[in-house]
Amino acid sequence: MAASRIDLFKQMLESDPANTSVLFGLAKEFEKSGNDGEMITTLQTYLEHADDEGNAYGMLARAYERLNRRDEARETYQRGMAAAQAHGHPGMVEEYKSILDDEYKSLDA
Repeated sequence: MAASRIDLFKQMLESDPANTSVLFGLAKEFEKSGNDGEMITTLQTYLEHADDEGNAYGMLARAYERLNRRDEARETYQRGMAAAQAHGHPGMVEEYKSILDDEYKSLDA
């Protein structure tokens, strides 16, 4: 089932490669299928075109964590905090701040 949804999103992107809604949907499908590599690539493209409010940054950071790419995850959480702050999502800012404080302090030392 997931593969057919992925194919559908890919077909939609062929006619409109910068459609941010389709890019985000495709990233969610890659997340569901456990394909972190494709999810990362798709979210990077999405973030180049979208004014994301912070959610995609959290998805991207967690994918980096699963691949043990902690420096990239930390940077992505920081960017997500800035996006969430700019869009008035203090709960998301606090969530990302807490993750950085709890799990990434040793990287700053």
